[in-house]
Amino acid sequence: MADEQAGRGPFPIPEAPGLTAGEMAQMLADGEAFQIMDVRAPERVANGRVDQVRPDRFHNIRGSELINIKDPSATGLDPSEPVAVVCGHGMDSKIIAVHLGRLGFDARSLVGGMAAWMRLTVPIDLDPPEGLNRIVQFDRVGKGCLGYLLVSDGEALIVDPPLALKEYLEVLEETGARLVGVADTHVHADYVSGGPGLARHFRVPYYLHAADAVYPYDGTPGRIDFLSISDGDDINLGRTNVSVIHTPGHTEGSVSFLVEGRVALTGDFLFVESIGRPDLAGREEEWSKQLWASVVRAIREWDDGVAVYPAHYAGEGERRMGKAIGAPFGDLLASSELLKIQDPEVFFHQILSRKAPFPEAYKKIKAINVGLAPIVESEVEVLEVGRNECALGGAD
Repeated sequence: MADEQAGRGPFPIPEAPGLTAGEMAQMLADGEAFQIMDVRAPERVANGRVDQVRPDRFHNIRGSELINIKDPSATGLDPSEPVAVVCGHGMDSKIIAVHLGRLGFDARSLVGGMAAWMRLTVPIDLDPPEGLNRIVQFDRVGKGCLGYLLVSDGEALIVDPPLALKEYLEVLEETGARLVGVADTHVHADYVSGGPGLARHFRVPYYLHAADAVYPYDGTPGRIDFLSISDGDDINLGRTNVSVIHTPGHTEGSVSFLVEGRVALTGDFLFVESIGRPDLAGREEEWSKQLWASVVRAIREWDDGVAVYPAHYAGEGERRMGKAIGAPFGDLLASSELLKIQDPEVFFHQILSRKAPFPEAYKKIKAINVGLAPIVESEVEVLEVGRNECALGGAD
């Protein structure tokens, strides 16, 4: 049984109760008890899965094996809890959901499968500082990626957008604001940016630090059109200015955007429970020093009340501001062992001791994001599967 072959041949796909990605995200947010039965091959599951459920509620049996199981107990599922059946694109899961229903389970097929789960984006309104009419966080739940829309006096700026922009454009239209710019805090490695294409479509500037407009693995100059931003620059937006702060370490051109001294969009510099890993280009010793300097500067210059909103998160525990991912800078200083370090040598040791395996897909994604490789949507789906790995891991 293969998801891409489902629907071919003389036999119709049986009807099964469906569960949309949005409905499943809401169930997770509400703390509803349910199980996942992922019917993909184990090697595909290893690359990325629905990881918000407890390990004991996640099950993986190939669909070709599960369809032959006649004893409900052999599935490992709890008959008292609903089951969300997951496959690649929502075809095989229909067949398996029907089969599990015949075995007595309350089973529903995830509509669109993992592809839909990885695309799902939920807009969340944040508390806007003075100078902004609205600020929206776009939560790509399956990947743990975050982008933003800032609106001031009828002008809008989009920050860190993905390739799939449906929700961004819907909220932009809802605000009635005119898009005047698109920005990336850095060239991302875990997802393909929608920034350059969005800027071309609306004929507005695409803002990026020049140090990131190169392929970091060999220094090849990128082939993207961008408006270079540097430390101390301001991006004019309605009645406010978005200040550019160069915060390298995760990448050489990483920046944070500070709004009215109250909101910081930190990209992959600062997360709620970690900081950006400096080893994604094989230059961790050099970039660790840059990261240290960025941390020291933020501690020196930023007020404790600045709301930090990152570009990624690792898990549900990082929802510190209602449903949003973010926290006051002072809370990060109080809770982060890395941010409490005062000796640079201790900091470097901690960084190097937490080095994690390198995700090979990141090299190709970086090449795409600097214009050195084409965007092939079917390839992007494979490259982007799984949660981001941009944060520094725990201590050994």
